[in-house]
Amino acid sequence: MAQSPIIEIRELSSEELQVRLRDLKQEGLNLRLQQATGQLENSARLQLVRREAARVMTVLNERRQSAAASQ
Repeated sequence: MAQSPIIEIRELSSEELQVRLRDLKQEGLNLRLQQATGQLENSARLQLVRREAARVMTVLNERRQSAAASQ
């Protein structure tokens, strides 16, 4: 899964963002397990996954705040 620019992330629906976040968290877990067992080949992937998950969470939180403010 390649790193997505924030513009592409913002174009996704909230449901798609939830799915992407779940997938990124699962990938992060798998990478951490690989690192713990010495099988991780690309350690930079950990940081990329964490950053993309943070971007997705940021967009989800922005949407929640804007929905709460409009009520």
